Amino acid sequence: MTPPQRDSLATASLSIEPICQVEFGPGRIALLPELIATTGHARAFVVTDRGLRAAGVVERVLKTLDSAGIEYTVHDEVAPNPSTGNVDAGAARARAFGPAVVVALGGGSVLDAAKGISLLVGNPDAVAADADHLWEAAQGLPVVAVPTTSGTGAETNGFGVIEDTEACRKVYIGHPSVKPRIALLDPELTLGLPAPATAATGLDALVHGIESLASRGANPFSVAYATQAVAMVSRALPVAYRDGSDLDARAALMMGAHLAGQALTLSGLGLVHGIGHAITAHTGTPHGVALAAVLEEVMEFSAPAAQGAYERVARAMRLAPPADGDWAGAAVAAVREISGALDIKRPLRELGADRALLPAIAAGAVADAVTKNTPRLPVEAEVLEILTRTYECR
Repeated sequence: MTPPQRDSLATASLSIEPICQVEFGPGRIALLPELIATTGHARAFVVTDRGLRAAGVVERVLKTLDSAGIEYTVHDEVAPNPSTGNVDAGAARARAFGPAVVVALGGGSVLDAAKGISLLVGNPDAVAADADHLWEAAQGLPVVAVPTTSGTGAETNGFGVIEDTEACRKVYIGHPSVKPRIALLDPELTLGLPAPATAATGLDALVHGIESLASRGANPFSVAYATQAVAMVSRALPVAYRDGSDLDARAALMMGAHLAGQALTLSGLGLVHGIGHAITAHTGTPHGVALAAVLEEVMEFSAPAAQGAYERVARAMRLAPPADGDWAGAAVAAVREISGALDIKRPLRELGADRALLPAIAAGAVADAVTKNTPRLPVEAEVLEILTRTYECR
């Protein structure tokens, strides 16, 4: 639901989707078997990646299924930027396994791929490259989301982004039936996440909060979620980055990321994600790193149309009132300080984007579906200017 930003409460019609069941807290992974049972299934198709296998996270989760006698199989072939081929291969395995709940165990890439797999199982004649046309398709398998990063908020909604490598574009896949019925948020599963991954995923969550506040689709519900998300993520992320074993920081970061996901599901995102999607599609850059490359520059571009939203950002971060009254400038400076503390911002030239590629990235960003929600709509030349500014400089 994305009503026009200027609708008054007296005239706006708000329709909010029910929130899925959320289980939050250290050790809650032990509840997985009984949560699976509530979906009406006794078998699980576990979607994950090899990194979590190697880290021992998958085995920990499988032990809980073994102890409850739940039959399962594991598909661990999801890539960091999942492709249509990844999803098609997973769907073929899931169809062969038969009726089951899809347990999505991993970061945003895994959760997005799991939604695609679920939807394709329910539509056996479809392939992942058709994803843009499957929004009115038959229902997919039920999904239980178990995030192992704190960033994407993908456990809150029924859509995801995968990559069509042949067309060099991002594909939006989604359907109401693949919105996770249950989100199991156990911060203990994030304790082993390396610092660079903590920074990239956490920065994604921060951007979700900021863009949700500034989105043309913002409404009182999304603003409430996003304000709390910015408050929690901006404080917990630097701590979790410095000390990955700090369970309190990990828990606050996970909850903040979840609230940011609730916000973006209602409001939509904006130009930072539009550019980020295009950078990743052309260079393979991790999503959070791509966002960090242009975050402050896009905020500066959007500021004339987002003064109120950026004041909310600054106040959520508990910034002192600026002497010059420029809350937007204070918000940008605070975001720049967080990026610096995370050592995440890189010039585009270091991300594999040579100058000849910038016009294509700009065109992709303007065409991306999320860009239409941005407070100040850009033309390609303006996006190209932003990209040129960030090509050399950190």
